[in-house]
Parts: sequence; structure tokens; C-alpha cells
Amino acid sequence: MTEKVIESPKTISIVIALIAGIVSGILSLLFFGIKADGLLLQCLAVALSTFTVILIASNLLINYFVAKKIRPLYKTLYYTDVSDSHLASKVDEGKLIKKINTDLTTWSNIKTQEIDRLKEMERYRKEFLGNVSHELKTPIFNIQGYVLTLLDGGLEDESINRKYLERTEKSINRLIGIVDDLETISKLEAGELKLNYEKFSIVGLVEDVYEALDIRAKNKTISLEFNKIYEKPIWVNADKKKIYQVIYNLVLNSINYGNVGGRTIISFSDLDERVIVEVNDNGVGIDQKDIPRIFERFYRVDKSRSREQGGTGLGLAIVKHIIEGHRQSISVRSSLNQGTSFIFTLSKAKK
Repeated sequence: MTEKVIESPKTISIVIALIAGIVSGILSLLFFGIKADGLLLQCLAVALSTFTVILIASNLLINYFVAKKIRPLYKTLYYTDVSDSHLASKVDEGKLIKKINTDLTTWSNIKTQEIDRLKEMERYRKEFLGNVSHELKTPIFNIQGYVLTLLDGGLEDESINRKYLERTEKSINRLIGIVDDLETISKLEAGELKLNYEKFSIVGLVEDVYEALDIRAKNKTISLEFNKIYEKPIWVNADKKKIYQVIYNLVLNSINYGNVGGRTIISFSDLDERVIVEVNDNGVGIDQKDIPRIFERFYRVDKSRSREQGGTGLGLAIVKHIIEGHRQSISVRSSLNQGTSFIFTLSKAKK
């Protein structure tokens, strides 16, 4: 019944008025009798007038009901401004219920995803704090041990005092490195670290990195090379200091995980408006199961060996954030015992 009222209020009002007119006509006939002269016409007139009055009244009442009850519900569910009651009167209750169920399901799915994301963030936060605590404990405990040894008499022993002070300095530098890297990655993730774009030669920048890491590479007899001789500069537009940090971290990584007597080779390729930079080595490589996670903060493929090298576990995470901050991309290819290739892009500098 409700659907019929909603779909055709005018039809219902006509039916009601017609029934009222017929009833009033019959009652008039019964009251006056059909034999009286002219009474038949009078009864028809009464029936017609009753029909007209009831039609108008019922139509007004039904339209008032639709306007006051149905249209607000329609507007609430569909967020639509229904300007006349006739449009609202054609709303299908079945469709409304289906729409409500769909909206509730969508809302429930969104909230479930938000809850899952919050749980993941909480898990990530706990893991991050645990990693930071672990990374800081190692150099702090080392410093504490060296200092206590010196205080217990080692300071007067010339055979160990300088050695322990040098070890203390090394642990302090590692501690400073962790704090600096944490500050850097926090600013990168928060978008607070602004990039200072400038035009520079990426070939010259790599040469500076090779020079800075030359002694470390020679200690492992690893050669730092280009894939060919680049006689002309390759100009890019980026933050020079940040890209230096990217290449420095990648080359240092290749040295730390490289084999004795190995090689680190950097090459450049032209890609329309971009330059492809590739850092290759023939070191220990990375297992395929570890590749999806190597850009995560503090993730280490070989935890024991990584800490021996003195890394903070944040280098590759910083590299990824810097490259993506330039609106560029970075990827990695690797195989165990065959080596690793890091590939990223930079924007060409306009002539």
C-alpha cells in the first residue's frame, strides 16, 4: 500500500473522492426517495459536489504527507535537493533500502581499512622504536665499556689508553651518524626538508664521491669505475647535496657488501627528459625475498655483518626518500653471489 501511495498519490485521491461521491449520492436517494420530481438531479449534484470536495481535500492531504514525510527522507539518503513532491512521490522504497545497505557496507569497509591501517602504523611505530633503541644501545654500551676500562687503570697504560680512546671516538661517531640519519629521514617523511635545485654535472659529482671513498675501497681492493669514459658533462637539475648523499650511500653500500677484489661501476643513460643512473657491483647480492624490504628503515639483510660495517640501517631508506622527493623513481636488481644494481632517474637540466 505504501508503494502505491508513493508512486501515484493523485490516483488514490481520485479513487477516494469517487467512492465518497457515490456514497453521498446513494444516501441522498435513500433520504429523499427517487420518485420526487427533480430529486434525482439534486442527488447527482450532491454526489458531484461531494466528489469534487473530497478530491481536492484528499489530494492536498496526500501531497502534504509526501512533502513532509517522504521528501526529507529522500534528501537525507541521496543528498539531493528535491524541488517538488511529485519527484519524491516516485521514490522506490526497495531501491532506498538497497542504497542504504550499499552505503552502510561501503562505510563499514572504509572504517575497517582505517582500523587496519592504524594497527599497521602502531606495529610499525613499535618496531621502529625497538630498532632505534637497539641501534643506539650498541655504541652507547661500547663507549661505556671503554670509558670504564680507562677509569679502572687503563688510562695510565700506554699500550691500551690510546687504542680505547680511538674506539670510543669511533662509537661516538656512529652514534652521531644514527642521530643525524634519524633527523634527516624524519624531515624527509614530514616534508620539512626542502630541496635546493641547481644545475650540475652528475659525472663530476660521482668523481667527488669516488674520491671521498677511495681509501675505504682500496682497503678491500675494490675498484671504483665508470662503465666508459665520459668526456663531456651530463647536466642534471636536482639538489646537489642530496644527490651526493644518495650516490655516496649506494657506493658505500657496494663497498661494504662487495667481495675483496671486486668492482663498483656507475653508468649513465639518456631517457628523453631524464638521466638514468645505475650503480652496479659484483658483491654478495641480495636474496629475492629480501628485495621488497631493503628500503625499509633499519631493515638489514645480514644483521651481524651490517653492524660490523658500522652502518645505521637507514641509508637506503634515506636514498629512497630523497629520490622520491625529487619526483623520480629508484629500483633494484640483485642475485645472490652475483651482485646488485641500483637504478634511479634524475631530471635533465635545460639548456
